[in-house]
Amino acid sequence: AALPGPAPADWAQAPLDPAVRAVLVGFDEHFSYAKLCQALRYLLRGGPDCLLVGTNRDHRLPLEGGTAIPGTGCLVKAVETAAQREAFIVGKPNRYMFDCVASEFDIDPARTIMVGDRLDTDILMGNSCGLTTLLTLTGVTTLDEVKGHQQSDCPARQSLVPDYYVDSIADLLPALGD
Repeated sequence: AALPGPAPADWAQAPLDPAVRAVLVGFDEHFSYAKLCQALRYLLRGGPDCLLVGTNRDHRLPLEGGTAIPGTGCLVKAVETAAQREAFIVGKPNRYMFDCVASEFDIDPARTIMVGDRLDTDILMGNSCGLTTLLTLTGVTTLDEVKGHQQSDCPARQSLVPDYYVDSIADLLPALGD
């Protein structure tokens, strides 16, 4: 989306598709001020009947070598701030996605393991869905963080503690061969 014209009054006059009933915020390497303006205009036009949906709240995405890039949560937060309302998150840690999968397939939570590299999304979702959880230390989470949550008396922090951890997902390959 491009901003139509040089001034804010022009931006507020761009045509809107009358069929749009929801704004979905996901990973978008081309996120822009123009898209933010358009999202806000749809949400204001539709009011509470126009859904605001986010895919996840990941703050950053880790890259090799210890670097990172901003995650989708940054984009969700920008739209939430402009719209002054909270998005419904369909991805982790919300159990919505698990419930969708479980309704389609015969999943026994007691025999299901959630593997992930983030405490605040992967492990939290697994724990809230009654799954066994396995943390891989290849993402943004450190073992010191896990120990801090484990030693806490706070139930919210305890919900971030995985059942197991491995340094890398590659550590599981020998077990999968059996």
